Amino acid sequence: MKTGIIVYIVGENAIKKGLDIEAEVRKQQPRADRIELVAKNEGHFDISDAWWSLTAKGMQQILCIAGEITAAGRLHLKDRVLRLCG
Repeated sequence: MKTGIIVYIVGENAIKKGLDIEAEVRKQQPRADRIELVAKNEGHFDISDAWWSLTAKGMQQILCIAGEITAAGRLHLKDRVLRLCG
């Protein structure tokens, strides 16, 4: 079963140039086949847009995780994972 993950960025810190969000997520969630980002100035506009993109790419299970960019510029994923479909 293909798994897609939506990372919803919360908080005030901006995503620093050079931060590879996909690599950071794969370290913490290795079962992801595809990753979509929802953030203020990058990625998708909202969760439903990212969900549609993953569905169109054939993902049968879609998870949503809130993430926060720390002051040091790293991605910290929250503990709670929401299963959106599948």
